[in-house]
Amino acid sequence: MEIIGLDIHDAAQLRTFWDVEQAAHRHDRTCPLLRTFAAVATSYGDPPPHYRREPLAAVVDEQVVGIADLGFSIGDNEHLADLEIAVHPDHRRRGVGLALHAEATRRRRAAGRTSDAGEVYSPVEGADSPGLAFAQSLGYSSAHGEHHLIVDLPVDPDRVAVLASSGHDGYQILTWTNRCPDHLLDAYVEMRNRMNADVPTGELDYTAPTLDRDRIRLSEERLGRSYDSVVAAARRTSDGTFGGYSLTFVPHGTDEALQDDTLVMPDHRGRRLGLALKLATLEIVQRDHPDRSTLHTWTAPDNHAMYDTNQRFGYHAVEAMHEMQRTD
Repeated sequence: MEIIGLDIHDAAQLRTFWDVEQAAHRHDRTCPLLRTFAAVATSYGDPPPHYRREPLAAVVDEQVVGIADLGFSIGDNEHLADLEIAVHPDHRRRGVGLALHAEATRRRRAAGRTSDAGEVYSPVEGADSPGLAFAQSLGYSSAHGEHHLIVDLPVDPDRVAVLASSGHDGYQILTWTNRCPDHLLDAYVEMRNRMNADVPTGELDYTAPTLDRDRIRLSEERLGRSYDSVVAAARRTSDGTFGGYSLTFVPHGTDEALQDDTLVMPDHRGRRLGLALKLATLEIVQRDHPDRSTLHTWTAPDNHAMYDTNQRFGYHAVEAMHEMQRTD
């Protein structure tokens, strides 16, 4: 077995990397939301200036049997590396994962990073999983956990009507797709940074980067190559103050969608704005993308307000996500 670094500009090598990632996740997980090859090609072939990737592959008899997705933030969290390992189901229990982890650790330490973190999944009820057992055997611990929730699309119209009857008096819901209007960008940047500061991360040793106008614009441009973005924002009619936003991604080339951030600013809570914002993005997704069959989201079980809102939409948990971390 040989562990090699992949050429991120070689489409054929990236395809083998993606094929193993797909096979491993589809074998181990329930209803996974996986990256399309187009998304991987964009992410790796043209990385942003604030992130560096070093994908690895385990090769046996000229066949890629396992991969490691190793990445480094530039300019923030420079003690940390992102690491996820996947081994093809037909080649497990032969030391492939251990060999990939050893080489990833060597490279991570050579880069001056003292810690690494990544996601693994298990059944909701806490039963063991190959990824969780593997990470724990290497000394990783679960620093934060969330449930992966899904709801079938379209959502039942009667359920939507009941949810919509709650109202959002005193607020106007603004929506846009892909690119935030210039006159709303400063408010959007402020809310995105508040979301990054407020989102629960448990014991994870990680500091969310501070976003600015340029970084938002770069993200919009890059994401637009593989996703449509649907955003709803709540603006108070009395003074024009923004009270929250919700962001949904619609990947190209699949029949799924991802409900990502939903934030209500502290001074605006208790008015069901989170519900109204989610309804606004749902309406656009179902209207403009009627081919979508499943909507995914991730929520920490102890985030009771958001978890309850998601259940009112009909979401149910299909697996548990663990953010695992190990520090030298």
